[in-house]
Amino acid sequence: MRKLTITTLLLSAAIATSSQAGWSDLVESVKKTGEELIKQPVTTNSAVSNTSLSSDTLINGLREALVVGSERAIKSISAEGGYLNDPQIRVPMPAVLDKLAGPLRQFGMGDQVDQFEQSINSAAERAAPQATAILVDNIRNMSFDDARKIYEGSDDAATQYFREKAGPQIAALFKPEIDSALGEVGATKYYNSLATQAAQLPLVGQQVEGDLTSHVTTAALDGLFLKLAAEEKLIRQNPAARSTDLLKKLWSN
Repeated sequence: MRKLTITTLLLSAAIATSSQAGWSDLVESVKKTGEELIKQPVTTNSAVSNTSLSSDTLINGLREALVVGSERAIKSISAEGGYLNDPQIRVPMPAVLDKLAGPLRQFGMGDQVDQFEQSINSAAERAAPQATAILVDNIRNMSFDDARKIYEGSDDAATQYFREKAGPQIAALFKPEIDSALGEVGATKYYNSLATQAAQLPLVGQQVEGDLTSHVTTAALDGLFLKLAAEEKLIRQNPAARSTDLLKKLWSN
């Protein structure tokens, strides 16, 4: 349940702001969206099973957790180097090129390899905020039963919920954004250049082919959900991460 809130909020902030907006504007957008979500009415007044929490506390607490978690996650993955400098979510080069990175460097193409890796990660960083609207829509339509299951579930229950419900939609939204960003940051140019050079290496031939946009989209999506899960777990397990009275009340039970 805590995970759900984190994931949704994170996306909410991103969608509400363009990828070019400053971080301060993004944070304000997240807070505003989160406040609106928290104010939405709850459709049941029953107490949550196996806890002393009311349904209002449960739903509002999840929404607030989304605000907190979203701020942290969006700041992390959307910042310059958010993907590139994080080994856990860095977008790797396509498999064939990754294996050929060493030989390519030996043939004097080290700068191109580095520029290509930086450019595909930059594309992921620029696309990440675009997932917000979809996640916000999912949290608004989440049933009380779903919320209760998430609250009582594993440390990444909310993240799993969003990946199942919203993952395909986010991927479909990411793809054109990443395709555009790849061209703008020069990734396509570097990819074509490396592919041409690699094709001339012994035993490689035309192996360096494939859909670069799909590769980056999949990796970016994996990184997004990994960060959401980490923020969800942090709020569930670490009292210091519960920065509001409502969060403290929700997870003190």
